[in-house]
Amino acid sequence: MILTFIFNESRLAIMLVCHCKGLTDREVRRAIRAGAATPREVSRECGAGSVCGGCRPLIDELLECRGARSAGAGFELAAAS
Repeated sequence: MILTFIFNESRLAIMLVCHCKGLTDREVRRAIRAGAATPREVSRECGAGSVCGGCRPLIDELLECRGARSAGAGFELAAAS
């Protein structure tokens, strides 16, 4: 797993979670705060995890950090085009 950090204008680190969609930890956390409680729901809310699935472990960790249920049963990846 490769972790990529970006520094914004305030010199705060932002972690790139989904390389395929260019989504950061802030966008995934926003989806979780909006009610996403599973990787599938995160994917529906912001798109993270919907292409290759390489960010799925990070999505699981962010869900666990929020105390959300991270059951991924039935999680499907969209075919890359």
